Amino acid sequence: MTSARTVRCPHCGKTFEWSAESPFRPFCSPRCKDIDFGAWASERYRIPAVEEDEEDGAPKPERD
Repeated sequence: MTSARTVRCPHCGKTFEWSAESPFRPFCSPRCKDIDFGAWASERYRIPAVEEDEEDGAPKPERD
């Protein structure tokens, strides 16, 4: 018998069992899932972009 893996919710930090019966993985509840989705939708989370030179696709050199 294997023991269930316990993880922390990335939003609230609550620990919960990671299993097929946890429908909101990686979140502990629909509330935490919806709060995270709202943060993405309102653009509070951002992934930095790297500008590329249009001619050859290489990154632009940084200027000092």
